[in-house]
Amino acid sequence: MTWVAAVARLRTRRETGVLVTVATVRGHAPRKAGAKLVVGRTGTWGSIGGGNIEAVAIDRARELIDAPRPEAELMEFALNDKVSGPHGVQCCGGAVTVLLEPLPVVPAVAVFGVGHVGLELARVLARHDLDLHLIDTRADMLADERLDVLSDAVAQVHVHHVPLLPEEVLAELAPGTHVLIMTHDHAEDAALCDAALRTPGLGSIGLIGSAAKWARFRKRLATEGGHDDDTIDRIKTPIGLPTISGKEPATIAVSVAADLLRAFEDDRG
Repeated sequence: MTWVAAVARLRTRRETGVLVTVATVRGHAPRKAGAKLVVGRTGTWGSIGGGNIEAVAIDRARELIDAPRPEAELMEFALNDKVSGPHGVQCCGGAVTVLLEPLPVVPAVAVFGVGHVGLELARVLARHDLDLHLIDTRADMLADERLDVLSDAVAQVHVHHVPLLPEEVLAELAPGTHVLIMTHDHAEDAALCDAALRTPGLGSIGLIGSAAKWARFRKRLATEGGHDDDTIDRIKTPIGLPTISGKEPATIAVSVAADLLRAFEDDRG
């Protein structure tokens, strides 16, 4: 497997890892500058030359995987018989600098309802490195020409057209996915709120709407859904930053996105 495929595999599986690259080489060394190794929690792909260099780099990479906020760092190795590393001696005669770059699990967001606000929110979120799920029961909301505004997205965008029971998508989402409920149908919103509260492992749950709407939903979630107050309180409404009160779709989208970015920071610890 190439290192590019290995990085893509880790991302798809939502597993952390570290990309290890031979940054500089002076004199003789097992691999040239640019050689790469991908280190996961349990596996490795590629090689930076084997021996002590690779073994030490793997050890350090796994320490970074377990660190709360890892940052990229350089490691230097002298390859001569006078330098003994924890995994033996390499006496090629040169010196090597290795760059370790953490590959964190990216945030994930699911937007249920891609109407005016949902599309504006998608445009903002798509500029960030995350997994973005767009779910709607209406095919025209997810038409290619409408989503062309996301063609240059940094995010990986996953489109779900679910004519019936969009709440079934909740079970497909990765653990920690932040959910935003903003469909065109209050009955659909209510069903999604109930299903989200029953789905283990989700991140935050947000609901767009007025205080009157939430009062009705809250009562229904308690009486018909059987949820207690602590469980119902997992749903945040209104969504976005309270200091931004504009009602235009783009304004709401920026407010909601800003609040999500803050949640992403909290997730990283």
